[in-house]
Amino acid sequence: MWHEENVNPTKIIYGNFTESRSLFVTSNGDIYIDDGNKNSQVQKWSAQTNLFAIVMNVNSSCFGLFVDISDTLYCSMFNHHHVLKRSLKDSVMTLNRVAAGTGIRGSTSNQLNSPRGILVDVNLDLYVTDCGNHRVQLFHPGESNGITLAGSGSLHPSIILRFPSGIILDAEKYLFIVDSYNQRIVASGLNGFRCVVGCDGGGSQSNQLTSPFSFGFDRSGNMFVADYSNHRIQKFQYFEESCGKFRMIE
Repeated sequence: MWHEENVNPTKIIYGNFTESRSLFVTSNGDIYIDDGNKNSQVQKWSAQTNLFAIVMNVNSSCFGLFVDISDTLYCSMFNHHHVLKRSLKDSVMTLNRVAAGTGIRGSTSNQLNSPRGILVDVNLDLYVTDCGNHRVQLFHPGESNGITLAGSGSLHPSIILRFPSGIILDAEKYLFIVDSYNQRIVASGLNGFRCVVGCDGGGSQSNQLTSPFSFGFDRSGNMFVADYSNHRIQKFQYFEESCGKFRMIE
């Protein structure tokens, strides 16, 4: 763990987990960690107690994790083509419920193909980067059929996605998407989607990305990108006065 602007970690958390594919940090500092590949579980590290606990049983890695406002934990199962969920309020470890997908790879509205990034908004709408179908799907609560918001099959095809892998919804309801194989980050706006980072093609320069995997924002709106094939984390500073543009911070 790092404090802002520090290059040295202020805390190192050790646990019995291997080959983790994702994590999720809550507003109170608790961390949910994928441990599905070898140990078939999701673990929670408590910021208050500094202890780990098993909070979900799974049969493969969670490539995306999310905890919504009702304390429901979601896991996107890349290898099983669905998103699972369970309430963290349950006192016993109940069976997981299907939040999206059928468990069979496909491209119809109720199917997913290798889902990765997920998020759930305050209305409990579920957003999924349907990686293998090159699209972003929206599932309303209780609905098994998704709506394509971006990418292949979208009603508003203003952007072509290739293996989208991460997604964030900001306070103004604009979507930010990691467009992994197009080596960039795209965002929605009043006039459709536009590129905001990596707009000059893939590479290793400070303004470029190569196979970015996931990303996040800090409280100031700065973007942090896991630039997978360049083996680095890139920080891009947000400038509100420059129409939502970002620049690289060395």
